[in-house]
Amino acid sequence: MKRDPFCIAFILYFWSGLVTVLYRAMEGGAHKLDKTEFTQCWQTVWKKPYIARLAASAGIGGLLFGYDTGVISGALLYIREDFESVDRKTWLQETIVSMAVAGAIIGAAIGGWMNDNFGRRKSILVADFLFFVGAIIMAAAPAPWVLIIGRIFVGLGVGMASMTSPLYISEASPAKIRGALVSTNGLLITGGQFLSYLINLMFTKAPGTWRWMLGIAGVPAVVQFALMLSLPESPRWLYRKNKKDEAVAILKKIYSDDEVENEVEALRLSVEAEIAEEGSIKEVGFVKKIKKAWSSDVFRRGLYAGITVQVAQQFVGINTVMYYSPTIVQLAGFASNQTALALSLITSGLNAVGSIVSITFVDRFGRRRMMIVSMFGIIICLIVLSGVFWAAAAQSPSVGRLESAHFGGNSTCSSYVTASDASSWSCMSCLSASPDCAFCSNGVSKYHPGACLNSNSNLRSECRGEQRTWYTNGCPSRVGFLAVILLGLYIISYSPGMGTVPWIVNSEIYPLRHRGVGGGMAAVSNWVSNLIVSQSFLSLTEALGSAGTFLLFAGFSFIGLVFIYRLVPETKGLPFEEVEKMLERGYEPKSWVSFKKMLGFKPQEKSTNEAQNKC
Repeated sequence: MKRDPFCIAFILYFWSGLVTVLYRAMEGGAHKLDKTEFTQCWQTVWKKPYIARLAASAGIGGLLFGYDTGVISGALLYIREDFESVDRKTWLQETIVSMAVAGAIIGAAIGGWMNDNFGRRKSILVADFLFFVGAIIMAAAPAPWVLIIGRIFVGLGVGMASMTSPLYISEASPAKIRGALVSTNGLLITGGQFLSYLINLMFTKAPGTWRWMLGIAGVPAVVQFALMLSLPESPRWLYRKNKKDEAVAILKKIYSDDEVENEVEALRLSVEAEIAEEGSIKEVGFVKKIKKAWSSDVFRRGLYAGITVQVAQQFVGINTVMYYSPTIVQLAGFASNQTALALSLITSGLNAVGSIVSITFVDRFGRRRMMIVSMFGIIICLIVLSGVFWAAAAQSPSVGRLESAHFGGNSTCSSYVTASDASSWSCMSCLSASPDCAFCSNGVSKYHPGACLNSNSNLRSECRGEQRTWYTNGCPSRVGFLAVILLGLYIISYSPGMGTVPWIVNSEIYPLRHRGVGGGMAAVSNWVSNLIVSQSFLSLTEALGSAGTFLLFAGFSFIGLVFIYRLVPETKGLPFEEVEKMLERGYEPKSWVSFKKMLGFKPQEKSTNEAQNKC
């Protein structure tokens, strides 16, 4: 059916207006928007190209992060065809996907320690080495267990890069354009995911398919390693290590002459305050450092906010889309690997576009607003998506005895043969009965009764040889296209807000002396949440169905929205020292204060509510 462009434009306008109205109602009224600083960012980088060089070089870590988390979604389709054990065992598919996440948990934890003790630059170099080694192991893997080892190596690099790249960019950026530059790292993450789908499509017909898909990730790792050898350490880390001359020399390349003196003075005051608190500039043990950090109200409040946004980012279910996007498309009724990859490319492309939106507006709308609006859109999409998958399952074509017998008596799935209610079976009944069952569509129309067969390569070839479609994940559906559209809207809602902003918040929210520890702990919480989601998604779809699984994520998203609203302050445009002062005073949303007054609680004295709610 032809779509009226005016109608499409109206739908998008209505969508953006709806989530904005919901946000304003939640925050207690209209908000005046500040002038966008994107133009200022462009002008600053044009005058100081050294800033762009630092951000782009460090941002390749984001590209690798995105590529290695996105490429497995397409590669898994062909890994399943090469290794029958992977095709039959859902837990093995989940393990291959999620072992990179498990490695990232360890990598993020080690990265926090390395960032504080050895610097941001060396941490990025180590991450590049791990990326390269992991890519080689995966490309040469003769068995699933070797592939898993390679995924762990890659995960270690992803975990270190996930926190180090935005931290390096943040500390090498002027405060007024910091959000836009850190968002560049988010753009490179989504760009890496988009690139991974392009690479997947390129190698679908090549010998080795998935080996090329996974192995090519070693190239950008080598490029970044070479670039980082020529770049300096973070000026803030150098100043903290009492290498003041080196830090000042770098700051002069980043800031204009009239700004350098103020920046150096701010750093001096910050470090002196840290020395006074710690009693010595000497480093303390890692455990002692965590205890000392936890004793600080500023650090704890920052960590509550940082962990909240990182956990919420994962429990909205985004990495079910990133890791299993082709599989989800197949669940919606598109069985072809090439078709699933092509449609997944659309959602990945929208993710990259959303990152550009974030770069443009994050220093205008603010971090807090973008996340809250993003969460409203995510919740709406997940609820409607759940309804679409329920409708798809309800309209699943039936299983015909004659169709199943067409391929021979021994070809029919045993679960169907022994079922007492076989006459009422549909395609969904066939697929959910056993991993050994597959559905071969009717030769006349895929919506007519089809065959429930044993799932093996011979019958798959026989089914396709008769110009029928072979289904193992989803069933033929007349509403499948709606699922793809909703996945696109979900990505549009997610990417500009929850996709990039949590990393920006975590690069700004902690005191300098605890930034490595805080960023590492928050990154670990992100990857632990990621592991839970990615390791359980396929099992959840088997237990709850696709509709129930997405509805569950909608519930998690609502909980995340409440916590973000209550705990996360605005850090837009604030120097690190001002963020620290703001956390020292404490933060409560204006409407939350009003709610407490209604219940009889006394408001905090000298709170920052008025200043923060301007954002």
